[in-house]
Amino acid sequence: MDFSLLRNIISRYCVGEEIWVDSRTVYIGHKEPPPGAEAYIPQRYPDNRIVSSKYTFWNFIPKNLFEQFRRIANFYFLVIFLVQLIIDTPTSPVTSGLPLFFVITVTAIKQGYEDWLRHKADCSINECPVDVVQQGKVVRTQSHKLRVGDIVVVKEDETFPCDLILLSSSRPDGTCFVTTTSLDGESSHKVPQLQEVDSLHATIECEQPQPDLYKFVGRINIYKDKEEPVARPLGAENLLLRGATLKNTQHIHAVAVYTGMETKMALNYQSKSQKRSAVEKSMNAFLIVYLCILISKAVINTVLKYAWQWSPDRDEPWYNHRTEHERQRHVIRAFTDFLAFMVLFNYIIPVSMYVTVEMQKFLGSYFISWDEEMFDEELGEGAQVNTSDLNEELGQVEYVFTDKTGTLTENNMEFIECCVDGNVYIPHAICNGQILSAASTRLCLSHHGHLNAACAFCLSLQEYEDLFFRALCLCHTVQVKEEETVDGIKRGIHQGRPTSFYISSSPDEVALVEGMKRLLFQQGLSQETGICCSFHNGLGVWFELLHVLNFDSVRRRMSVIVKSSSGDYLLFCKGADSSIFPRVVSGKVEQVKEGLRTLCVAYRRLSESEYQEACHHLMEAKLALQDREQRLAQAYDIIERDFVLLGATAVEDRLQEKAADTIESLHKAGMKVWVLTGDKMETAAATCYASKLFRRTTQILELTKKRTEEQSLHDVLFELNRTVLRQHCLDFGLIIDGATLSAVLKPNQEGAGHGNYREIFLEICRNCSAVLCCRMAPLQKAQVKELIKASKEHPITLAIGDGANDVSMILEAHVGIGIMGKEGRQAARNSDYAIPKFKHLKKMLLVHGHYYYIRIAELVQYFFYKNVCFIFPQFLYQFFCGFSQQPLYDTAYLTLYNISFTSLPILLYSLVEQHVSMDTLKREPSLYRDIAKNSLLRWPVFLYWTCLGVFDAVVFFFGAYFLFDNTTFTSNGQMFGNWTFGTLIFTVLVFTVTLKLALDTHHWTWINHFVIWGSLLFYVIFSLLWGGIIWPFLNYQRMYYVFMQMLSSGPAWLSIILLITVSLLPDVIKKVLCRAMCPTATERAQVQCLSFCCHFHYIFHCV
Repeated sequence: MDFSLLRNIISRYCVGEEIWVDSRTVYIGHKEPPPGAEAYIPQRYPDNRIVSSKYTFWNFIPKNLFEQFRRIANFYFLVIFLVQLIIDTPTSPVTSGLPLFFVITVTAIKQGYEDWLRHKADCSINECPVDVVQQGKVVRTQSHKLRVGDIVVVKEDETFPCDLILLSSSRPDGTCFVTTTSLDGESSHKVPQLQEVDSLHATIECEQPQPDLYKFVGRINIYKDKEEPVARPLGAENLLLRGATLKNTQHIHAVAVYTGMETKMALNYQSKSQKRSAVEKSMNAFLIVYLCILISKAVINTVLKYAWQWSPDRDEPWYNHRTEHERQRHVIRAFTDFLAFMVLFNYIIPVSMYVTVEMQKFLGSYFISWDEEMFDEELGEGAQVNTSDLNEELGQVEYVFTDKTGTLTENNMEFIECCVDGNVYIPHAICNGQILSAASTRLCLSHHGHLNAACAFCLSLQEYEDLFFRALCLCHTVQVKEEETVDGIKRGIHQGRPTSFYISSSPDEVALVEGMKRLLFQQGLSQETGICCSFHNGLGVWFELLHVLNFDSVRRRMSVIVKSSSGDYLLFCKGADSSIFPRVVSGKVEQVKEGLRTLCVAYRRLSESEYQEACHHLMEAKLALQDREQRLAQAYDIIERDFVLLGATAVEDRLQEKAADTIESLHKAGMKVWVLTGDKMETAAATCYASKLFRRTTQILELTKKRTEEQSLHDVLFELNRTVLRQHCLDFGLIIDGATLSAVLKPNQEGAGHGNYREIFLEICRNCSAVLCCRMAPLQKAQVKELIKASKEHPITLAIGDGANDVSMILEAHVGIGIMGKEGRQAARNSDYAIPKFKHLKKMLLVHGHYYYIRIAELVQYFFYKNVCFIFPQFLYQFFCGFSQQPLYDTAYLTLYNISFTSLPILLYSLVEQHVSMDTLKREPSLYRDIAKNSLLRWPVFLYWTCLGVFDAVVFFFGAYFLFDNTTFTSNGQMFGNWTFGTLIFTVLVFTVTLKLALDTHHWTWINHFVIWGSLLFYVIFSLLWGGIIWPFLNYQRMYYVFMQMLSSGPAWLSIILLITVSLLPDVIKKVLCRAMCPTATERAQVQCLSFCCHFHYIFHCV
């Protein structure tokens, strides 16, 4: 019995658990396939609604609260607040609840506002008008109403509303041009599959959504009457991505394949893995220490309370004696007392520190975006901050991993020369004092280096030369464009006349095609699938372009199969020498100029049977929906072999402006710079010398495949290790290639006696100031980064690159920086920070990173310090009140200490403090070493701040205690009471911690003065109002007239001034002694800057 019909009915009409499949079927125009063609099974797809927001109106409060209370500090204070509500505690629940409510509210408002902006952006996108073909008519609808299978009409300069497959175009050749600036910054050329849309009856089978922008696997099945459907392959060249813009094409028809949150743009913008900075880890460690101190305090006080009350005469007073039943419940009572002490001392944990740190990072990140020195006029863009959680990590970088092409260099290629059969061709050269232009002739240098005049003016091309130049004209993905307007800028205008120009995603290809144009050849595209190679004398040869075997980073080559006008099938290939030479059966290339980027060119003649076999392999691979990339790679491997080597090209990629100065500054700052590139060793080494990564005094160590073939890898590694250890005072530089690196990183080494190659390699690298890794695959870049990151020192690493092949390295590093380069924006999108040029890295690290780390380190230490000063007197007070859990401070002071009285000065300090001027930091990169390795948040520094807080707290408490040990009267004869004693200590506390921050401030502005002195004034005014009015909503009036009574006493004024001075004196003395005896480089720079300013003012007054 056949149950297929029953299964189809169940899958169609029953809503149950959806079975995930690897592919989807899209019915173009929602037309069912012809009867008998295939089963029509409609699939459910999401609508085209984009949702980038996290919350809705209904779930904001519960979801946001859940996320906030996942943070351990917030959860801890929630528990404390609940304990205060449940049991009888010495302080009001308001003292914990109000600060917690403040922190939760501020964070919720910030996150809610950010989410509201996302909602607003989503609505503007989802309600955009879109033209859809319905029943042969074009109907305008909203973007969010689009469904998979809809045929969409897109006009010029409009953005694609979802991921589409191009069906037809208004251009004569049926193609269209798109710019994907919002995705990867590239311009691309899309190929259609059909021309007639109205009568189209077809389905598309394609893979399920996945985030790779450069990958798409599918096929289209076209039905014509009752014939078998015609299948054609679909790839990334047919896919129009959401967010891209149609350019230079009046309109197109396309079908929606991925909509809404399944589009590649939506999948790419989902959150990346969270990175945590070293400061955050230190902060969490300090919190654990303070939590242990808090528990210890509570345990000590609980034990001492019961030890003190053990004697019957120290039990509760006669009017409040405990009953026998209460005495028997001593365990429960001891536990409640322990909780009460926990509540009393819980303010040692700074709940507001988290929200202050979050605000500091969020607001501080704008200083990078606002930096005018990091704005690039050419791009019209400045630095971008994609995450503000790692600002301070910019000041802790120890290793910099950088790409070469487009990062250190401009990625602006210029064709320099080429070598064919022993002869070197140069586009422009000087012969006999005259400049010979290749437009009228070509200059040929023989491999002996002498001018060959006979060849220099010959007009006929030999066979090899003919094939070589034609290969360069044919084997590429460059498009020819006439006068166009791209993003408002007209291109292709020369002396008022329209001319053609070339565009490509690879600057190398543009340089080669332009070089051929300057030599003898011009290239153009016909309306069909053909290419014309024309000479300057007007002659031209037509070739039919049959197949393009696209470039990929694994093969490191590309090929085309063309058919000449004479009917010959030719396979032209160009790529890196390491990928071409193993496939060559004949031919040779002379050495071109060192330091240039080279590509080898080869060809192969195909017979009719070989061509048909190649077509079969390619079509079979392209139509596969599963493992298409692997099958294409196998097909390419079969086709690309038995080459005849024709020659090689050389292009020059100039160094970026101030790239050498930036690398030199990074070296002086103590950072080790590694260059990771796929280029050959000679080219990469030349760039490293030009960029001052390697100096003339640098002793180069080579760990390459050539050397390991002569010696075993084991012997080479140990020999290099002995060299760097024996001559540790020299400056070493290491060069390693990808093949040797793979052997070093291989998990299991052969032979038990060989040891661990990773550790030996790391030891060599530690003693080298710079490392060059050449012939690297993209995955190897991430592996190298992971190797250093996981070493025993656990250094902070930074990766910087500009291309899609650098993304894995950028994501793996502690800090990832993307260059807004010519290889697209994928690196910039996946990075933590994006900058226009490599030179901006200098200010990013040496200035912004330095400031961010100094500021947040002071913020963290200061928060713990002021809370120790705040709560330790409360701990001491218990020894004088019979451990009765009597609070020393009033409820209002407990509540507002961290919220109002001491919060704004440290927040402003952490935003604007500049302990050294920007010019000094850029002029003296070595100052970066003073903050390296988290030096300001190490345990000795943390212990100093904690001890300073304990000392100040002891001064506050015992100073006030001994000064008022005897009966002290005010001017009217009244005695100071318990709340006056606490208010006096609290007043000294607020003034001391605020003045401590003022002493630490180096960069004073009017905002600093306003906030610091304003905070002190606010405390005084608040205390006067709080104690000067009988507040009707309070059930107690214990603070009434207390503050005024204290200020009316002369001894109180004297004690406040004296205690503040004594508290601040040790820190001042310590700073003076340290600056005099062992000053740091930063402190010496501060003195020099101060001396210069004084000298300048003296000269100014004299004049």
